[in-house]
Amino acid sequence: MVVKFSVRNASYSYNNEKKLFENINFDLHGGEILSILGPNGVGKTTFLKYIMGFLGNFNGIMMTDENEKPMSSIKEIWAGIGYVPQKNNSAFSFLVKEAILMGRNPKMGEFSMPSEKDTKIVQDIMDKMNLSDLQDKETSKLSGGELQLVFIARALASEPKLMLLDEPESNLDMRNRLIILNMIADITKNNNISCIINTHYPEHALLISDKTIMFTGDGKYIYGKAGEVITEENIRKVYGVNAKITTVNYNGRIFNSILPVEVC
Repeated sequence: MVVKFSVRNASYSYNNEKKLFENINFDLHGGEILSILGPNGVGKTTFLKYIMGFLGNFNGIMMTDENEKPMSSIKEIWAGIGYVPQKNNSAFSFLVKEAILMGRNPKMGEFSMPSEKDTKIVQDIMDKMNLSDLQDKETSKLSGGELQLVFIARALASEPKLMLLDEPESNLDMRNRLIILNMIADITKNNNISCIINTHYPEHALLISDKTIMFTGDGKYIYGKAGEVITEENIRKVYGVNAKITTVNYNGRIFNSILPVEVC
């Protein structure tokens, strides 16, 4: 598994105009979750695309394996990333087990049939994510929460070293949001992979994240431990909202709640 995922001096601008983000630097180790926060239009999704190489290159992006050997080639990096995009609408419907099996495509040879190993990996993932009872159901007939779990399972089927999730809990009800967030946390810790999640909810970042990048909207960013970045002062500065952060002790565990009070 990956020991470290590193970003160095990541910068991007549209049409050589004002930079959307500039000189982003961080390290992420196996088992850690990094959340990306910020208002609409500041570049959160663009940053995930940058990491994926969708914007032209992998400049400043590096993975290090368990032997501390850099994996810097495009092929190696691509093979190590599982991606769940913001919108997963499809004109086609597949059985759940077929949709998840598609995550094995990068590991299979061209025109190859799924091997026994591929089938077992998919079955194990469905068992762990409580999707086995849905495996023969068409994806077009799933609820929003169920479908999101399938897309996460599909990404996990590729045996990634890094998971990138773009607003995975958006457009879901309260229960399904919590299921998705808990699943992301469990997958990251239990599989010792790194995870980057783009979210509109600072509370969610506080719930599951180890580290946070908060885009400020002027090409700059705030980076650090989640609890040190997501503060009342930074929320006011970045979102233009006065908010109160309160803590709740539930069954011995501390939870943080963020209450937006007024627009600045």
